[in-house]
Amino acid sequence: MSAPLVVFDLDGTLIDTAHDLVASLNHTIGLEGLEPVGYGDLTYLVGHGGQVMIKRAFALRGREISDEELQRMLAVFVEHYADAMPGVSTPYPGLTDAMDRLAGTGYRLAVCTNKMEGLARRLVDGLGLTARFAAITGGDTFAVRKPDAEHLLGTVRLAGADPKRTVMIGDSLNDMLVARNAGVPSIGVPFGYSDVPVAELEPNHVIAHFDELTPGLVERLIAR
Repeated sequence: MSAPLVVFDLDGTLIDTAHDLVASLNHTIGLEGLEPVGYGDLTYLVGHGGQVMIKRAFALRGREISDEELQRMLAVFVEHYADAMPGVSTPYPGLTDAMDRLAGTGYRLAVCTNKMEGLARRLVDGLGLTARFAAITGGDTFAVRKPDAEHLLGTVRLAGADPKRTVMIGDSLNDMLVARNAGVPSIGVPFGYSDVPVAELEPNHVIAHFDELTPGLVERLIAR
């Protein structure tokens, strides 16, 4: 029997990245003469990609943006964000202890994020977490991305695990949907960037803190 696998979303689940992403966004739109946006204006869009954040910032300022301009500005955004990594981004409280508990009982860990894989790996590595994960996949790793089931199932394969012994942890609708689409139980975290309470996204279980993430909990969810 293969080792159980716990797959984490990245932004808003493993790592609190919103302040760095908004800083890079404001740098980018500032070059176009737009006033900065506030943390509360865009936090719920973290995890949807830089393009969505840039388009939303322009909409907030009543400005239109062409596809050509968007691509040019996305390159600026990505360069600024990557150069500053890991910035002030930090793992959520209790995360490393939870990963120690899981790894100590033979669990494998993986990351499945819609962030570009190169950026995801750079961030995880900058925080000294890379060696903990059997696989790290991003929104450009496969031909599809969350909530398509194949993004999660591909991550499970790369980690050398079995979907029937896998749990997905995330903060957003895409995370709950990809788990559902892949037939994998899900755990929701309420401290991320969803624009609605995570319980409304119907995960199989909600944890308020990583102190609650235990091998016993994961085993019970897999047993369902």
